[in-house]
Amino acid sequence: MEDHRMLVGYARVSKADGSQTTDLQRDALFTAGVGAERLYEDQASGKKDDRPHLAACLKALRAGDTLIVWKLDRLGRDLRHLVNTVHDLTERGIGLRVLTGQGAAIDTTTASGKLVFGIFAALAEFERELISERTVAGLTSARARGRKGGRPYKMTPAKVRLAVASMGQLDTKVGGLCKELGITRQTLYRHVSPSGELREDGRKVLKQSKSK
Repeated sequence: MEDHRMLVGYARVSKADGSQTTDLQRDALFTAGVGAERLYEDQASGKKDDRPHLAACLKALRAGDTLIVWKLDRLGRDLRHLVNTVHDLTERGIGLRVLTGQGAAIDTTTASGKLVFGIFAALAEFERELISERTVAGLTSARARGRKGGRPYKMTPAKVRLAVASMGQLDTKVGGLCKELGITRQTLYRHVSPSGELREDGRKVLKQSKSK
């Protein structure tokens, strides 16, 4: 069954990158086992959204395949696009390997690497919830101009999962995590322990979401 899985590569360069970067990406992908016929390549500026070969690459991938990129930033225009793209790969059962850069530890074809997919899924869900919360907060503020501050953010299933994944990492800064999630330290520690284990309140939030 392993023999039927394919390695697919994607490379992206801007005009400022020059041909050396192009060759570097191609060589790295070939060394990783990507065949020339399964290499997709775009040349675009950082601000340009139109990337036809990335769209073709994502469309060609099938469950069990592995997408290989040189660096994580080759795959996404920005963080939101990157998160949604990786989440989509997760849903489709497609692996992801990053060869170099800050994301070089990502290899979701391994058992330990599968945790990364869970983090991206939580990020995608958190992004959707954050947009919804900002909309609600904006409407609330518009109806009550005399009150200070907007509607307080509550702990949601996505925030709980993201907190669990983040607190389990040694380099996580609690203050920054709380600011990102829009919660206090007290709220965080009521739901998740410092080592990333679910506490009673956290289990309740996840249990309520499953019962809906």
